[in-house]
Formats: sequence, structure tokens, C-alpha cells
Amino acid sequence: MPKVGMQPIRRSQLIAATLEAVDQVGMGDASIAYIARLAGVSNGIISHYFRDKNGLLEATMRHLMQALSDAVRERRTNLPPDQPREHLRAMIEGNFDDSQVNGPAMKTWLAFWATSMHQPSLRRLQRVNDHRLYSNLCGQFRLVLPPLQARTAARGLAALIDGLWLRGALSGEGFDTEQAMQIAYEYLDLQLLKTTQGGLAAAQPQMADCAITQPTPKARA
Repeated sequence: MPKVGMQPIRRSQLIAATLEAVDQVGMGDASIAYIARLAGVSNGIISHYFRDKNGLLEATMRHLMQALSDAVRERRTNLPPDQPREHLRAMIEGNFDDSQVNGPAMKTWLAFWATSMHQPSLRRLQRVNDHRLYSNLCGQFRLVLPPLQARTAARGLAALIDGLWLRGALSGEGFDTEQAMQIAYEYLDLQLLKTTQGGLAAAQPQMADCAITQPTPKARA
């Protein structure tokens, strides 16, 4: 039996080993035995904490999603609430944080997206993540745009973030995150040019406006 108090340490150790394994050999060849060997534990330890490989992938993705949420939150913490442009820029920056664009993280995101098409539990996790990004973007756009325009702008920016991230991940070269963020900033500013003359008072946010929508295919946070 694992020692009392070892669970958080073991889980972190195994998640780190999973990221390393996917980086080295890909998800297909990252067997339970391979991951256990990298972590320096027995196969049974992985089964004890995560049941199977899909459980381990889900835990690893929750780790990456938490890192993404933390990256966005840190950038937004000290921003005034009435500065939607700055909050939206912070969300863009968070999605291109180092925690999301290093080799192991990008390869694991790609593996997760592919696997989630066939595994219901992973698909649910993906949908939650999709909606989180869309809802957060829409909530800020809704401060300055009418509902329909806010929803459209949020869907467009979420898709652009995903597309830029995906092109960077698949490029096989150094990921120019500064260029990617600049493209997203330019799209953002184009959307904000559509601000109505009534300003903030005419476009107070309604959560329902941003809750009823179709999420983007691969939105990440």
C-alpha cells in the first residue's frame, strides 16, 4: 500500500512522467510500463491512482488546464474590472504562456484532442474547457458589444487562439508566440472598433447571452 501522505507526490510524479513520455515517444507508445519506468515506480502504482492510461491522461490534462487557468488569472488579477480590452489581452497572453507552448505540453494537448474524440470522459473534459474559454471571452466582449456581436467576436477569437496555437505546435520549429499574440491582438482591436455609441452603460453583461452557444472545436481555456 502507498504510504499515507504520498498521494499528491506520487500523482505529480506520474503526471510529470506522462508529459516526458509523450514528449519522447508519443501517446501511442507511452505505455503504462514506460511511464512507470520513467517515474521509477511499479505499474501497480499507476493503476492504484489512475485506473488506466486514459485516467492518467485525464489527470495530466487537468494539470495543464489548471496551469493555463493560473496563467490567465495571474495576468488578470490586478486589472480594473472596467477594462475589457486589457482582460481580453490577458486571456490571449495566458493561452500562449510558457506552460502551454513547451514541447511536452503541446504534444500532450495534441494527443488529448485526438483521444477525446473516442473517449467520453475526455470528451466531456474537452467540452468544459471549450466553454470556459468562450464564456470568459464573451463576458468581456459583452461589456462593450451587443449580445450577438459579443458572441460572434468571442467565437472568432477563441478559434483564432486555437488556430494560432495549433499552427505553432505543428510547425516543427520554434514557436513565435509574440507573432501569434500580435495577430490575436489585431483581431481583438478590430472587434472592439464595433463598440456601440452607448458604451458600457448600453451593453451591460448578461450571463445568459454568453451561456447559450456552440463552443469552438478545440478551445483550450
